[in-house]
Amino acid sequence: MASVTKNGKKTMATDVTASGSSGLPEGKQPEKYVRASEGGMFTIVKKGQGYWTRMGTAGVAVLLIALISINTHIILKDQFRVAPNISISVAIALAIALSITAWKLMNKPTHVDFLIATDSEMKKVNWTSRADLIGATKVVILFMFFIAAFLLLIDVIFGYFFQLITVLKTGPFG
Repeated sequence: MASVTKNGKKTMATDVTASGSSGLPEGKQPEKYVRASEGGMFTIVKKGQGYWTRMGTAGVAVLLIALISINTHIILKDQFRVAPNISISVAIALAIALSITAWKLMNKPTHVDFLIATDSEMKKVNWTSRADLIGATKVVILFMFFIAAFLLLIDVIFGYFFQLITVLKTGPFG
């Protein structure tokens, strides 16, 4: 192993840490260690990375929050006989609480890293061309018709067979 001379003493290269070795200005941390709380509650962690995965996650979160809030309003109003204005207020409060929770969860650094990694992996996928997709769909549909016809034929044959050996009183068609 290489040795390095520092302040007149010989040390191993692994014992020496070069200042500024991370390539960042003095006092700055790497991006993965920056906390979301440094810029306030509404700061987006690693802004601009994993955009479409984040938008998809946000869309699903909005849909779920809306459905939960609507169902809460309906259940409170119909099953528990709560006044409509109170059930709407509870549903809105629940929607606000769930929105804040979803925002905090989607801006947690570990979750952000996962979404960014998911977005980068999705960019590596080889998507099927339109022509290949249509061709494969035709094959599947034709195969399903073939299987349906084959099963109908087998059903008719067994129906007549069981009628012949008097297990069934009527044939497959009546």
